[in-house]
Amino acid sequence: MPANLPPQYFEAEKKYRSAREPEDKIAALEEMLAIMPHHKGTDRLHAVLRQKIAKLSQEAEKKLATARRAGFYITREGAGQVMLVGPANTGKSQLLAAVTDAIPEIAEYPLTTKTPMPGMMKFEDVQIQLVDTPPVGYKEVRVLLSNVLRSADLIAIVIDLSLESVSQVEAALQGLREARIEPLTDDEKQVTPGSYPRKMLIVGNKNDLAGSNKNWEWLRSQYARLFPVVSISAREGRGLEEFKKAIYQVLNIIRVYTKTPGSKADLTDPMVLEKGTTLEEAAEALHKDFYQNLKYAVVWGSGKYDGQRASKGHVLQEGDIVEFHI
Repeated sequence: MPANLPPQYFEAEKKYRSAREPEDKIAALEEMLAIMPHHKGTDRLHAVLRQKIAKLSQEAEKKLATARRAGFYITREGAGQVMLVGPANTGKSQLLAAVTDAIPEIAEYPLTTKTPMPGMMKFEDVQIQLVDTPPVGYKEVRVLLSNVLRSADLIAIVIDLSLESVSQVEAALQGLREARIEPLTDDEKQVTPGSYPRKMLIVGNKNDLAGSNKNWEWLRSQYARLFPVVSISAREGRGLEEFKKAIYQVLNIIRVYTKTPGSKADLTDPMVLEKGTTLEEAAEALHKDFYQNLKYAVVWGSGKYDGQRASKGHVLQEGDIVEFHI
């Protein structure tokens, strides 16, 4: 029986043949499998593609092990993982030092940061992980760095406002494209198959230097419709609270506080959940027993009135207080 493969299959096959990294080859093969019609004529081809995926997965695991040994592997912590990305000498390391307890090397020469360095940033009552990364455009770190970037919840592109701003952003976006990372968009047709869409934020640093105001206005005019943008000076401490708030907002998360019946709510240790999380999903995130035995919950905040008994499908909002009953 002939395979009768559609044109889209051969387009995916071209991507597979041109891909260099195991992860990109796997993505193309999985796309081929998804497009391929399933009948007796494609059984053998299906098996061959599965074997190739298995072999490439082993290669990817070896590469990941190499990345760990080289320091290019960061364990995700906190309410979100944010990668600081940008050209050399834009102040990424200084920003990391300004808002976390990390002590990166800070100098005015390229490739000061040779491996990713994490730090924990406190925003009100939540901790968010920031990771300083080597400058984009350096071939010696590009392959290993791509794995780190793909694990991020958010990419923060840091540029130097004392210099022409648009070319810096474009250089960063090109470096991300080479790592198969694209801006997250609501239009699925704009997403390249096999890519890794991520939320992005642009951070204009060094707004204390001469010429920064003009470059900031030009940056906003070009990118504010596409990305959230924020202006800071890591050295002078300007705009850092706005930077933290922007990070929290772009991560698309909420804080929900819990209380036990008859007690006050604990307002120091929130549950951090994705926007749109329901009561039932929050119960599952809290503990499997709550999820399995949940009878109902009482909500203060997003209900029609405080202390409202809410259904399992009730969508929680920022700052809600929830009392679970099992």
